[in-house]
Amino acid sequence: MALQDFRVFGRTGVKVSPLTLGTMNFGARGKTTREDGIRVIHRALDAGINVVDTADTYSRGESEEIVGKALKGRRDDVFLASKFHNAVDDNPQHRGNSRRWITEAVEGSLRRLGTDYLDLYQVHRPESHTEIGETVGALDDLVRAGKIRYYGTSVFSPAELVETQWVADSRNLQRSSSEQVPYSLLIRGIERETLPIARKYGLGVITYGPLAAGWLSGKYRIGAPQPESYRAELIKGRFDIDAPANARKLAAADALAVLAEELGISLIQLSLAFVLAHPDVTSAIVGPRTIEHLDSYLDAVDVTLSGEVLDGIDEIVSPGTVFTERDTGKIPEALARPELRRSPAA
Repeated sequence: MALQDFRVFGRTGVKVSPLTLGTMNFGARGKTTREDGIRVIHRALDAGINVVDTADTYSRGESEEIVGKALKGRRDDVFLASKFHNAVDDNPQHRGNSRRWITEAVEGSLRRLGTDYLDLYQVHRPESHTEIGETVGALDDLVRAGKIRYYGTSVFSPAELVETQWVADSRNLQRSSSEQVPYSLLIRGIERETLPIARKYGLGVITYGPLAAGWLSGKYRIGAPQPESYRAELIKGRFDIDAPANARKLAAADALAVLAEELGISLIQLSLAFVLAHPDVTSAIVGPRTIEHLDSYLDAVDVTLSGEVLDGIDEIVSPGTVFTERDTGKIPEALARPELRRSPAA
């Protein structure tokens, strides 16, 4: 496989590279400077990556600004994707999936990115208190206005994916074209229902987190010291190797590292090759903070895993495995909010 081995994005006919450049780490939040971010983007484009993914919430718009500067003179060569939903500032109106916010949010993204249109505009997360028809209707209007070419969803449940398609069909609106989800050697929940549904409806699938937020970096090994991670500071407990809840994940990460060593490749190469081996995955997001990080991802594209190796992976981490609910990218409200599970008198 090579970066020039383009894949068709769902049923749109658009051809995209197997790797997508994710820009969540660009700006203050990810501690990648504007200058370094621009260099990483240029290196990715020169290497053959033609999809760039960002969001208005990444470093509160700074990521989009960096992407916009980097794409000057090269915009037409890129399939550019952004997202809305999460808070972009302290104003409670500046978030969510309502028509009111979507029509404002897209203008902000277009301005920061320095472009007249987005190739893909994604609903960053579902929202139970906003009727999905409200969201789909607003996105359909943006397509008709030429501000976006396609729209997609991110971390929608199987039921929400089907409902989104049904609402669009029943109201004669443009269908969603894609779903963005976490997928890796350690996070395989989407194999149960999400990927089969994506296949049924012809959705492009963009995956993120091929290194499972660092668990597959090669640093998480049995007997090794606790790896340092800025994510560990943001999400307490998720990366604690001594926590009982992470024991199975640590054991799996260690076994996968051993497998990679036996194959004579890096764990990063094994991780990306696994994700790209799935026939329903269109493109995998990589989120480098440096040129060196990017190059390690680029080296993985040429690795092909045999059926025997994939069987060995299944023995270490069974298909459909979810170690913790947090790994799925979204804890369902029914689980996160106790008041939805208990009567007022409880």
